Amino acid sequence: MLFFSAASFSSFSGGPNICPRCNKTVYFAEKVSSLGKNWHRPCLRCERCSKTLAPGSHAEHDGQPYCHKPCYAVLFGPKGNTVPGRGNVSS
Repeated sequence: MLFFSAASFSSFSGGPNICPRCNKTVYFAEKVSSLGKNWHRPCLRCERCSKTLAPGSHAEHDGQPYCHKPCYAVLFGPKGNTVPGRGNVSS
């Protein structure tokens, strides 16, 4: 009789399917692919606000997922003097 640990199973790429957020095995039925990695659906969330994200409908910075608005825009968008509702203000 053979026994296998969950980490011994691998993807077609040859490496184990490990979720980058929780570091646990991602099985085929629960897999969500984004940013070139396999995630559990609840683990694919914004790095800043923790909102659950859908594959392909979010931004990425340094390999981490962010929601487009407001998190990515606030953290990595253009900087300057802004007035809420009016955008950039020139002096």
